[in-house]
Amino acid sequence: MARNLLVILAICYIQLGLSCASGCNIFDQKAINYGCEFSLKNYCESWRMNVELHNIRDFDVVPEECVEYMGKYMTSMQYKVDSERTIDECRVYVSTSCAFKKDGADAWIFDVDDTLLSTVPYYRKNGFGGVKLNLTSMEEWMKKGQAMALEHSLMFFNELKGLGVKIILISSRRESLRSATVDNLVSAGFYGWKTLILRGAEDEKKEIDSFKADVRKQLMSSGYRIWGILGDQWSSIQGPPTAQRAFKLPNPLYYVA
Repeated sequence: MARNLLVILAICYIQLGLSCASGCNIFDQKAINYGCEFSLKNYCESWRMNVELHNIRDFDVVPEECVEYMGKYMTSMQYKVDSERTIDECRVYVSTSCAFKKDGADAWIFDVDDTLLSTVPYYRKNGFGGVKLNLTSMEEWMKKGQAMALEHSLMFFNELKGLGVKIILISSRRESLRSATVDNLVSAGFYGWKTLILRGAEDEKKEIDSFKADVRKQLMSSGYRIWGILGDQWSSIQGPPTAQRAFKLPNPLYYVA
């Protein structure tokens, strides 16, 4: 039995070594390190997790080996459960730590894409992150206003409205998309927000995190108490000044700096 196991392991290492010799990639290297128990799923789950932890940054595309995995994840029950868990933690925070004064200054910030509206249908037709983003193509899709609501976010959005919290939407979308964005949000069930802030011409040269941080600074200077932020990108929640708590939804498809 032991001899047979050694033979199997030897065959695995020979196969992996031949694969690496003909064109070694990171997955091949990891497989050689870990042996036959290491799978492509292990590699892709690790990559996705490190995107969420913000260890992997500034990537243009999902690794070719992981495109199929990312597509399955973003359309899976696990993605829904992961997202709902984020919303549940928002609810816990609101119910235990937010002493709203209900004076018109209590506020919560939401991102738009993949926080309120899903771009997964666009990415399903465009390689699930495996192809570098074509901004023109994406904006043409946004102009159609067909993005569906993320239901867990919609419920939380309405719960905050019911508590008298002012809803502020800050998006990296350009100002030219305002009409399509408003129509899409309303048709998906999102209405009653205080303001929708998009990037104007003066913001085009700013990094997204700087743009959003500047907006938060302006909001706080005008008297808003920003209790929380919900977004799917680190650029939506990081950088001073920020809210008292920030919550990130899962999104391994793309990175916005």
